[in-house]
Amino acid sequence: MGRAFEFRKARKMKRWSNMAKTFTRIGREIIIAVKDSGPDPSSNSKLRAIIQNAKAANMPKDNIERAIKKASEKSTEDFKEVLLEGYAPHGIAILVEAATDNNNRTVANIRSYFNKCDGNLATSGSVEFLFNHLCFFQIKDEGLDIEELEFELIDFGAIDVSKSGNEISITAKFENFGSIQKELEIRSFEIISSDFEREAITLKKLNEEEIIIVEKLINMIDEDEDVQNVYHNIKYDN
Repeated sequence: MGRAFEFRKARKMKRWSNMAKTFTRIGREIIIAVKDSGPDPSSNSKLRAIIQNAKAANMPKDNIERAIKKASEKSTEDFKEVLLEGYAPHGIAILVEAATDNNNRTVANIRSYFNKCDGNLATSGSVEFLFNHLCFFQIKDEGLDIEELEFELIDFGAIDVSKSGNEISITAKFENFGSIQKELEIRSFEIISSDFEREAITLKKLNEEEIIIVEKLINMIDEDEDVQNVYHNIKYDN
C-alpha cells in the first residue's frame, strides 16, 4: 500500500515538474468544471478539488481566480474531455486523456504520434477495459487511526487507506469520488490534493530497448498541449 502511495505521489510530482504546462492543464480543468457546474466552489465539488490541486501545485491564487473568472465568460471557448485509446509497439496499451476545444485537431495529432512511432490509434473501448478508473485523496495526518479510518470510509466507497510520512492516501473507485470528498469535508479533514488515476490491471514487462521505444511515443503524446494525462501498462523493475 505504501508503495502505491509513493508511486502516485511521484507521478503527480513528475506531472507538476513543468509548471507552465501544469498551470495550462489546471486552467482547462477549471474551465470544464465552471462550464459544467458554475464558478462557486462551495456548490461545485469538482471545482473545489481542482482548486486544492492548484494550490498543491503552487499555482498562485491570482492565477486561480483569473482562470475561474475567464471560465465564467461566455466568450471563453468550451473544452471537452476526450479519451483516446491505442497501442504502442510491443503491445503496450496507451490511454490518453485530453481536454480540447477542437476534437478533430486533437485526434489527428494523437494519431500522427502513434503512426510516427509504429503504434496505432484504436477504436473506443479497445483499451479502456485494461485499466481500473480510480480516484484518490491525500489528507494531512492528524494522529488518525489508519485502520479505524479505513473501516469507516469503506461505507463511502474507499478500497484502500495508507500512510506515508505525515500524509494519508485514500483510494476509491472513480464513481465514489463525490461521496468520499463529502465525508472528508464533513469531518473537517485537511485535503491536500485529490486526483483521478487509471491503473493498469495487468502490467507487461519489456526490455530496456523496448521501453525506450515505447517511452518515445508516450513523451511525444504527453507534450501535446491538449493532453492532460497519459497512462500505459509497462511493468518497471522496482
